[in-house]
Amino acid sequence: MPYRTIIEPFRIHSVQEIALPSAAEREAALERAGYNLFNLHADEVIIDLLTDSGTGSMSDAQWAAMMVGDESYAGSRSWYRLREVVCELTDMPQMIPTHQGRAAERILFAEAVREGDVVPNNTHFDTTRANIEYQGAEALDLVIAEGRDPASEHPFKGNLDVERLEAVIADVGAERVPMVMVTVTNNSGGGQPVSMENLREVRAVCDRHGIPLFLDACRFAENAWFIKLREPGYADKTPREIAREMFSLAEGATFSAKKDGLANIGGFLAMHDEELAGRCRNLLILTEGFPTYGGLAGRDLEAIARGLEEVLEEEYLRYRIRSTAYLAEKADAAGVPIVKPPGGHAVYLDARTLLPHIPPSQYPAQALAVELYRDGGVRGVEIGSLMFGRPQPDGTEEPAAMELVRLAIPRRTYTQSHIDYVAEVILAVAERAPSIGGYRIVESAPWLRHFTARLQPV
Repeated sequence: MPYRTIIEPFRIHSVQEIALPSAAEREAALERAGYNLFNLHADEVIIDLLTDSGTGSMSDAQWAAMMVGDESYAGSRSWYRLREVVCELTDMPQMIPTHQGRAAERILFAEAVREGDVVPNNTHFDTTRANIEYQGAEALDLVIAEGRDPASEHPFKGNLDVERLEAVIADVGAERVPMVMVTVTNNSGGGQPVSMENLREVRAVCDRHGIPLFLDACRFAENAWFIKLREPGYADKTPREIAREMFSLAEGATFSAKKDGLANIGGFLAMHDEELAGRCRNLLILTEGFPTYGGLAGRDLEAIARGLEEVLEEEYLRYRIRSTAYLAEKADAAGVPIVKPPGGHAVYLDARTLLPHIPPSQYPAQALAVELYRDGGVRGVEIGSLMFGRPQPDGTEEPAAMELVRLAIPRRTYTQSHIDYVAEVILAVAERAPSIGGYRIVESAPWLRHFTARLQPV
């Protein structure tokens, strides 16, 4: 009879010291950082949940693979190894390595997207949106209504609204839609999965209009696991079989290996279109490196190849999804509003509901993120109007659809006691929610302002 406790499917082989800054030191750090958690020194953070991108722990097999990395400038055998793994997984013959996911996005959109185009997605994440808008195009979010409701228990809240997609194509014309993208899992919407049924429906719409479908596949393995758990007909399929079916529905994919590649750096662009891939490779040579290394060391190519194999192991995925749900359940049980059901890589706190007295113009999610750090040294990230608000010509700002704080769990990094500590910090901050105030921006960049902006308390 199986036991209820799901244990980590690994032993700890090496440890890294955690800094324990005092409350006074954290307060001084906040002031120096302009109340932007991206500006903190990592040594000023106790539990770092800013992102799960490149912050996880690699396995002994990955470290061993790095030792045989081939650092040849052209034709590296490590590139052939990665290409073999990617092609077996995606069945896409054109694989272009990049130093991370946003490089793949930039190269793809520079070659495929033109000014005035519209690129629909369930929800574009920050770098995806910025790279599309940099081309003078519109990054359009078409997630289903349930995906904009944090309290909804819909099992696939990342699904793209197919009726709205049809309406958009009819309105702007298929010639202005160079591609449709689907992000799996849907990061900006709470790490919510996309169903296979929805992917098939989106692909059918794309086929009717002659539009290619691309996946933002950073967390493809987590999405595959949710399909296995929640979608009828997939319980007996392996995560690899499900992932291969997902990729079979797409013309191409962008990928950050810093997520479900289980690596600390790297990414790739994969597709079927040989002509588009050729143009992308030409741009890659100009900005990233030769096509058989793409800005990466051979050892990194080896680590990614091994990581793509490990990430689809059932015991790993069972532990990964359960460890995230564990934190979500603790917050929910205490009455702290979160995005439900729990996502795969992160717990998302609903700052709009927890802090109704702070208007979007004063960035309630940023205020909550600051308090988690101030109270317990826990660093998360705001996914709300600081990240996605749109300044208007009259000086006002169109707020984001939701005001969330993402607590992204690095892979194979923190133990249960670390997560218990994070839960205590969340509950302590929630108890004094009415006393928390908002912020205003005093300095920001034109693109991706949340990375570098400086703020002050209102």
